[in-house]
Amino acid sequence: MNLADITTVKSILSQPQKIVIVPHKNPDGDAMGACLGLCGFLKGIGQTAHVVSPNDYPKFLKWMPGNQEVINFEWENQEAKKLLDEASVIFTLDFNDLSRTGQMESVLKEKQADFIMIDHHQQPHDYAKVTYSDVSMSSTCEMVYNFIGYLGHNDTITADIATNLYAGIMTDTGSFKYRSTSSQTHRVVADLIDKGADNMEIHRQVFDTNSPSRLHLLGVALSNMVILPEYRTAYITLTQEELDQHDFKKGDTEGFVNYGLTLEGIIFALIFIENKEEGIIKISLRSVGDFSVNKFAREHFDGGGHDNAAGGKSDLSMTETVERFNTILKNYKSELNP
Repeated sequence: MNLADITTVKSILSQPQKIVIVPHKNPDGDAMGACLGLCGFLKGIGQTAHVVSPNDYPKFLKWMPGNQEVINFEWENQEAKKLLDEASVIFTLDFNDLSRTGQMESVLKEKQADFIMIDHHQQPHDYAKVTYSDVSMSSTCEMVYNFIGYLGHNDTITADIATNLYAGIMTDTGSFKYRSTSSQTHRVVADLIDKGADNMEIHRQVFDTNSPSRLHLLGVALSNMVILPEYRTAYITLTQEELDQHDFKKGDTEGFVNYGLTLEGIIFALIFIENKEEGIIKISLRSVGDFSVNKFAREHFDGGGHDNAAGGKSDLSMTETVERFNTILKNYKSELNP
C-alpha cells in the first residue's frame, strides 16, 4: 500500500462505520482466513463488521474463530442484503473482479459504499476506492497482516486473528512449499505463532479431519488419472455420478489436483470436475516452474488466477472438454517439454 491509500483508510476508519467483508464465491482457506481475520481486527478497534459469504464453504474451514457469525448470502439472503444496504464500507478480499462473487455481483455493483480491495491475483479491476493489490504476495492473509501493520495496529492481533491468518497463509502456500512463499512469509507466520496461532492444531483441523467417503473419492480420482509424459502433464476427471456415489460435500476435492505434480517429471496438472447443477465442468490447474496456468486458463477456459495455480470452466460435456483440452495441449508441447 502507498502512503496515500494508508492515509485514506485511516481517515475512513477514524469514524464509526458499518462494514461488510466479502470473499469470492466458493471461498477457500485464504479467503475465509482473510475475512475472519480482518473482521476480528475491525471489531477490535471498535468498528461494526460482518462477513457475508456468497455461498457455502468447506466443512474443514468451519472451526475457524468467528465462523459461526458468517452470513451466507445464498441461505440468509434477506439478512445479507440488509447488511449490504446499511454498509458504509465494503471490503472485498481474495478477488479483484466483482463477477467472482456470483449472484452477489449485481447487488454489490449497486452499492454506494466505499470499497476497499485486498487481493494478490493478476489484473485487478478498478471498482474500489482503495486497491491494495500485490501479485507477489503468498496469500491475501499475508496482505491482511501487512494491512493491519500499515495502520499501526500490529499489537492488536489476537490469538484468534493470528489463527485465521495463519490458516489462510498455510493453505494458499501449499503448507509453505509454493514459490510465492518468501522469507517474509515465514517471518509473518512466526509472528502469528508468537501471537497465539497453534500451528500444529491448525494443520490438524484443515488436513486431518477427512471422512471415509472423501478418501474413497480420492481413490477414484487417482484411478482416473491420465499421465501424458510427452507433455509432462497429468489430469484427473471426476463425473457427477462419481461424486454422488461418494457422498460429495463442498471441499471434498480440495487438493486433489496437486497429486499430479507429485509424479516425477510432471510440471502441469489439472482436474476436471463435473457440476451438473451449474451445467459446467470446473477445472483446477497447477504447475511448477515457468509454465503459466493463469495464461492457459485465461486463453482457453474462461478463467485465471496465478502463474502456478488457476481455475477455469467449460460449458461442454466432460468428454468434449477433455477432447478439447488434449487438442489444445498439442500446441504447448515445446513449452512443456523444451
